[in-house]
Order: sequence, then structure tokens, then C-alpha cells
Amino acid sequence: MENHGLTLNKYSIGTGDRFAHQAKAQLQACVDALENGIEVVPVWNKSNREHTIIGSEPCSVRVAADAAVKALNWKLPYFCDADHINSETVERFFAPCDFYTIDVADAIGQAADAAEISSFVKRHPELLGRIQMQGMDEALEITPEHLGQTAEKFLAAVKKAGEVYRQIEKAKGAGNFIPEVSMDETDRAQSPAELLIILAAIADEGITIQTIAPKFSGRFNKGVDYQGDVAQFKHEMALDIAAIEYAVRQYGLPRNLKLSIHSGSDKFSIYPAIFGVMQEFDAGVHLKTAGTTWLEELIGLAEAGDDGLELAKDIYSEAFRHRDELCAPYATVIEIDPARLPSPSEVRGWSSGQYTSALRHVEGTATYNSSLRQLLHVGFKVAAKMGTRFTDLLAANEAVIAKNVTENLFDRHIAPVFLGRGA
Repeated sequence: MENHGLTLNKYSIGTGDRFAHQAKAQLQACVDALENGIEVVPVWNKSNREHTIIGSEPCSVRVAADAAVKALNWKLPYFCDADHINSETVERFFAPCDFYTIDVADAIGQAADAAEISSFVKRHPELLGRIQMQGMDEALEITPEHLGQTAEKFLAAVKKAGEVYRQIEKAKGAGNFIPEVSMDETDRAQSPAELLIILAAIADEGITIQTIAPKFSGRFNKGVDYQGDVAQFKHEMALDIAAIEYAVRQYGLPRNLKLSIHSGSDKFSIYPAIFGVMQEFDAGVHLKTAGTTWLEELIGLAEAGDDGLELAKDIYSEAFRHRDELCAPYATVIEIDPARLPSPSEVRGWSSGQYTSALRHVEGTATYNSSLRQLLHVGFKVAAKMGTRFTDLLAANEAVIAKNVTENLFDRHIAPVFLGRGA
């Protein structure tokens, strides 16, 4: 199952650009990484849901990415990701995309055919007992009951991933796209033993997977820091990477297969752990941190003052009024305390500095408001409805917005994760 076409680099960052205005500023962060001695390739991602909300087409992501690459003379690879697609939504992404996040979380737990489960278990006796992985003192222990239960829970999801993969392969041709399988948007973290079993099933399906996105323990809420035991996350990540390396050797999966960490943006407390584990195993990571850019656009508009600040206040007012509607699709990945949300009238009286300090993610400051940040994170639909009033101001204030976008992506994300520097 070696790759004979597109290959994802060791280090990559998946970054969203909801309104297709910040690709150049985002790419500049990768240029800055290169100037600091590390290759981090960009993967611009946008989901079908986001395209539907904004009213955009997948080709807009490709156009913006290509223009940024040309403007900055970027010579390394770059990709456009059809984010969280399934068999019903994938077709519109065939032409512009070369990276596909196949999301099968909804199929986890669906009943698989009993005969297929039995066949899988019989086909993989090597998964039973004690499995010692390179680089780990701790071994995985898999009983026949555990193997059968895991197959029962995940086999239907992997079969679904295979169906979508073959749809893409038929349209794009073998080797002409990067496949990722995503299982992070579900209710329970997958254990490293379950991940190994899942990878065996993925190999059976013939998916030339290059990244896998499991769910980790702890909470990965949108746009705010990780909530959970950082030491436990680090331990899980190390075991997952060891399981991936074992699966690559055992099942002939692509040698560049790596973890994809769907961070929901700004998981600053686990970034040192990610860097440490990557160094320990000499492993790569795909870090997806999509939503941050939209918030940096708001911060830039507020910093610009005048019409930009007024628009930022209007967006908050509308998001506050429609918070139930905006939050509903993201209920499992946000935790907003209504008592912490300032009233629209209070925000109307804020200065530029008050607005940006409440929204900018700087933990430990008295003014930072994680509830306001999460509400605005899911409130991009409000800006989309404003049409050219919003996008014209993005263009008019490009310099200040771009500075925020680049500094945020490099200083707070790329540097801690890939260079080991403090944010």
C-alpha cells in the first residue's frame, strides 16, 4: 500500500479560511516556519457545512490557495482539504480538492454484519494477546472479547470509509489525493488498542490512509484551550503513535501515516506535549486548527477601529440574539456560560482595546472571556449574512487583519507544536 502519487509531508497544518480572504496571511506563517528551519506545509480546509452556511463553493478554497502560493512564491507542497465529507457530500469537492477528510464518526456503533465481524476476528489472530510496540514499555493487551467488541463497534464505520475512499479514487485516480479517516467527532475516545484494530480494518479495506484522526480523552472545545489531563493526553498520543508505527509494519500501510489532531483551535496547554512526543518518536503530525482565522479577522476589524469596530460590535449583537440557533450544531464542542456573556448594550460601549482583549485568547488575563470567544467562534454565519459589508471591510483592513492572522498562526500554533517554543 505504498504511495505512488501525492504524499503528505511529515509536518502539516490544516487551517480554515471561512471567507477565503486570509490564505496569503496564513501561508506567511508557513514561510516564517521555513525561515526558522522547519517545513510545515499548509492544508486549507473547509467543510461542506461551512460552504453551505456561507454560500461558497469548494473551488473558492483552491482559488485562494493558488493565489497565495503564487504571491509568496511558495515552492513546497500545499493541499486543499474536503473537510469532514461523506458519501453524500463528497462529489462537489472532486475538482478542487486533493486532501479528503473522510468522516465516519456517525457510523461508529452501527451494527456490522455478524459474518463480517467473525471473518475479521478470524483474519487477525495476531491482534490477540500481548502486543509489544517499539518505544513503549507498556504493551497492549487485547482479549478475544475486546477484539470482537471493537470490531462490532467500528467495522461498519471503516466499511463506510472504504466506500467513500473508492468514490474519490474513481473520480480522482489512485495516488492523486491524500486520504484521512476521521473518528474524532464522537462521544468516547478510542483507546490505542482500538486504534490498532481500526487500522487493521482500514488496511483490509485497501485505504491508502496517510492521516488518522482519533478522538482523545478530554474536551476539545472550539477556539479555547484543552480541558483535561495533559499527562493523560501525552500518554495516549505516545501509544497512538506507537500503534500507528506497528500497524504500518504489520499491515503495509503507507510509511508516512501519521496522527491528525483535530484541535478545534488553540489547545495551547497540550502543544508542548505534542512537540515532546513527536521528538521522542521522530514522528510527524497533522494539526488542524481551522477556526482561529475567522476570530483573528474580527480582532483585526476591532483593532482597526471606526467602521471595523462598529461591524465587530454588530456581529456580537446578532450572535448574542441568535445564540441558541448558532450554538445548536456545535453543542458537543462548546461550553458557554450565559452569565459570562456581556449584553450587546455593554459591548456597544467598548473601546477597540476592550473588544480585542475580551476576544483574543490570552489565558490568565482578567479581560479574556472564553464564553464570548466561543460564541463568536460559531457566529461566522452572522458575518456571512452581512455580505459585502463584511468582506469589503476585510479587504479595506487587510494589513492589520493579516498581521493578526500570521502572528496567531505562527506564534501560538506552529512555533509551540513544531519548534517547541512557548506561545
